[in-house]
Amino acid sequence: MDWRATHRNLGSSSPNDTTFPRSASISDMAIETPSESPVLYEVRDRVALITLNRPSALNALTPEMGVQYVTRLREADADPQVRVAVVTGAGRGFCAGADVGLLAQGPEALDAFSIGDDMSALPTLISTLSIPVVAAVNGPAAGVGFVLPLAADVRFAAPTATFASMFSRLGLIAEYGCAWLLPRIVGPARASELLLSGRSVSADEALAMGLVTSVTDDVVATAIDWANHVATHCSPKSLRAIKAQLLEGQSQTFAEASAQSLTGMRESFRWPDLLAALAARAEKRSPNFPPLD
Repeated sequence: MDWRATHRNLGSSSPNDTTFPRSASISDMAIETPSESPVLYEVRDRVALITLNRPSALNALTPEMGVQYVTRLREADADPQVRVAVVTGAGRGFCAGADVGLLAQGPEALDAFSIGDDMSALPTLISTLSIPVVAAVNGPAAGVGFVLPLAADVRFAAPTATFASMFSRLGLIAEYGCAWLLPRIVGPARASELLLSGRSVSADEALAMGLVTSVTDDVVATAIDWANHVATHCSPKSLRAIKAQLLEGQSQTFAEASAQSLTGMRESFRWPDLLAALAARAEKRSPNFPPLD
């Protein structure tokens, strides 16, 4: 499914439009050379592109990579010029899980995946950020590489993407809180089947079960298009508030969430963002929302 084809007739600068203008693919973008860093980072316009960069190992994660990944996410969130972040993998894989060499070294070496503020934040950090984070899953996503997209706010997949928890097949538990995340995305029954079996899911099956939003040939370009659209048309303050609502709503009753939203509504009526949106609509242009406080 091609997102741009689905929305091909919706593309101008009008604030009512919902198209995503075609962006450069990852191969078109000026990023660091592969030897420089296992996690690449670039800001283009108002979108940060974070790339796991061990293509020869299908971007298998090391603790050092995990720390860099968390650092880059925090960097994007702290940058007032960045409105959305896109996460992907270099080469033909997204992330094939933990580095196999480390798996063979025993528990002391593996403890580094679960100790320290940065690695502890790996599954939860995105939910606390002000900016949306989009996963562009360009190939196999297994183990911890399966969890990283689950933690993202939005997920797109390439036709070659596959998803597999693998934990039960390695004699491990469901790691990084994925037993909490996955049922909230695909439902408890599907989550149970996937986590217990550890089997691989194709991109098309992932789409059918709601694990990803779309399957598209140029997944990075699609994710960047979506990110640019949100950066252009959506208020940073609204994005931060809605992300907080989505997270808090997981532990609230409907009555509690509704009451909280009524209070938030009265606050948002007084934000300058509403005036900026109304002015933009009247003048038929994109809004100039203020940056976050």
